[in-house]
Amino acid sequence: MKQLIAACIAAMLASAAFAAAPDAAPAAKTAQQTKMTTCNADAAGKKGDERKAFMKECLSAKPAPAVAMTQQDKMKACNADAAGKKGDERKAFMKSCLSAPKK
Repeated sequence: MKQLIAACIAAMLASAAFAAAPDAAPAAKTAQQTKMTTCNADAAGKKGDERKAFMKECLSAKPAPAVAMTQQDKMKACNADAAGKKGDERKAFMKSCLSAPKK
């Protein structure tokens, strides 16, 4: 009987030590986990069937395809990057920036 009690106590101490041990570094979130976190935050305030429908739509949505930068957007970006440049330096920078392949 004493052996049984000693074994139970040892098992409890071992499990308590295991539970108290700090976990290894948490694994990085998968894309689906990240999507779930985002959709869950966006669903704040929704309840019941409305929330269920929203979550279904949000989680099944495909990411929007990357849109190529328009020439006007490229001009704005290059103009912002050229701030502080003057004269020939600015002209050369704008030429190379605007002729670079679209992203």
